[in-house]
Amino acid sequence: MEAFVAQMGRMPRPDRQPRPPYDEAAIERLALFYVGRYATTRSRLADYLRRKVKERGWAGERAFDPAPLADKLAGLGYVDDAAFAAARARALGARGYGARRVAQSLRAAGVGEEERGDALPDDEEAAWAAALAFAKRKRIGPYAREAPDAEQRRKQFAALMRAGHGVDVARRVLSAGSAELPAFDAD
Repeated sequence: MEAFVAQMGRMPRPDRQPRPPYDEAAIERLALFYVGRYATTRSRLADYLRRKVKERGWAGERAFDPAPLADKLAGLGYVDDAAFAAARARALGARGYGARRVAQSLRAAGVGEEERGDALPDDEEAAWAAALAFAKRKRIGPYAREAPDAEQRRKQFAALMRAGHGVDVARRVLSAGSAELPAFDAD
């Protein structure tokens, strides 16, 4: 009998009333809470609000459209696609991802073409630094513990390509020796 009682805590309570559908004020409070807690884009905010309205329903007078609310919050400075893109590109670059992978991540987050282009590093030095950061994290190329055989080298090349690096950069990383590494390494 005790096992049954213990499981009662996880079951939905029949006396609990269903939550009321969202109205204009409630959806705005929800949006403010979301942008206060998470760095986001207008597109992600709109997707989140659509999902929440789908879960609980809509009691507004007009059909629900999250775009005006997302634009309003962007105008107030709560949502900034360009700042989001710059921060995400910087974070992914520090983790060793290449420009292609960073652009793919920004596109998936709903960042526009213009903001995406401004956030992506376009110099060769940044691409090389990101590739080395990835190689160090994965212990490949010049950071490998031992010289890879042909099969390992092929897998390392594929990993660099999946990380968004170009063919030339991937080949350069895999053929790099310790002389090509930065003079000082913080780690």
